[in-house]
Amino acid sequence: MFSYSDIFLKLVIGFVFITLLIKFSGNGSLAPTSPLDQLQNYVLGGIIGGILYNPAISVAQFIVVLSIWALLMLVTRYLKIHVHIVGKFIDGEPTTIIRNGQILVENCLRSNMSAKEIDFKLRSAGVLDIRNVKRAILEQNGSLTILGQNDEDVRYPVIVDGKIDPDVLEVMHKDEVWLNNELQAQGITDIKDVYMAKYRNNHWEIATYLKH
Repeated sequence: MFSYSDIFLKLVIGFVFITLLIKFSGNGSLAPTSPLDQLQNYVLGGIIGGILYNPAISVAQFIVVLSIWALLMLVTRYLKIHVHIVGKFIDGEPTTIIRNGQILVENCLRSNMSAKEIDFKLRSAGVLDIRNVKRAILEQNGSLTILGQNDEDVRYPVIVDGKIDPDVLEVMHKDEVWLNNELQAQGITDIKDVYMAKYRNNHWEIATYLKH
């Protein structure tokens, strides 16, 4: 039987669950940048919208379903952050599709990007001559980040989540030996201790897990 009080109670419960899930999973889900963020928002909206007007599903069942989904998302998010393999499987990684004016066809195909899509993204970014592109990165959310040939300042982190980005080192014309020496000079002996490291204007910007 249709009941406004039942709908009102479900709305309040849904609002509370959404608020708590955003609080514990991070505000990044408000502006999704990864497939997990998109999935969380879509499914949560579907659960609340689908159950809201269904009198056959009780409030208790509604809470159980929301609790299961919230627990699944929080556990998955934790594993994504702390286990690199899980994070790579769920969100993927940024992919370099252009390097030094040359399209890396194999990387484009691996990312399921057609030539028409690549051309559209380049034109949307104002790139008329691909030879002017030093590096173009296809991000996890599908956007394209471009570094021009005349951009001397590398704007990308050399190390992310304890992993070296070899493409950034190549753009900087450096190697891992140089990187290890630089990190040791900063008092860092293990790359896995580095949360994020950027090298800009001959200066390091480093955040480590140890500080956290």
